[in-house]
Parts: sequence; structure tokens; C-alpha cells
Amino acid sequence: MPLPRPAPGTTRWWVIGTIGCAVGIAIAVWLGLASTVGQVSWTDIGYHVVDDSRVDVSYDVHRPTGKAVTCEVRALDSHFGTVGSVTVHVPAAGPDSVHRETTVRTTSRAVTGVVQTCSVDGAQ
Repeated sequence: MPLPRPAPGTTRWWVIGTIGCAVGIAIAVWLGLASTVGQVSWTDIGYHVVDDSRVDVSYDVHRPTGKAVTCEVRALDSHFGTVGSVTVHVPAAGPDSVHRETTVRTTSRAVTGVVQTCSVDGAQ
């Protein structure tokens, strides 16, 4: 059974609608990519609870070329409360993506260690 033919004169609106959708998608992709270029990101790799007063945290930092970065690494207890925190400076020299392992001293036993935030030095 053949498909019904569209009403006469509607082909133009189908073409305009299709082009409009394509332009809208292109703008959305462009805005999405533009908002992430030059931003700092990080990936938590893992953690190791050494004892009641220490946790080791492994993570990767991805930053813009030639930018120094500061990261805050936290140790959390079973209620997601912060039991330790340390600020880590990643110098501008070196590759854009770097691996770091940080020891966080804690006030009580931690159950996890995470990177809370990273930012380019001097950025507000």
C-alpha cells in the first residue's frame, strides 16, 4: 500500500523544518563543545585506605596547555562527611594530562577519597 501524498504546497515547509532542525542541532553541538574547551577536568582513578589516619587517592588531571592547576582532594567517612582535606598544586610544566597520587591525613577512618574540585590557578 503506497504512502499517502502530502497536501500540495507543504513540501516547502518540510524542507524549511528539516533545515531548521539541522541548524538547531549544529548550534547545540557548537555551544556544548565551546563550553568545555580550555576547562580543567579530572578523573578519580582509585583510593586506598591505609589506616584510621590516612587514605591515598589516585587521579588524573586534564588541563589547558601551559596552565597551573590547584585541586582539592578530600577523604570522606561513611556519612559522606569530610574527615581530611589537602590542596594539591599541579605546575604548568609537563603534559596536559597528568597522573597524581596524593596522601590525605584524616581525623578518623575514611571510607573513600575523591577529588572535590580542580581549577586553573588565578581563575575566579
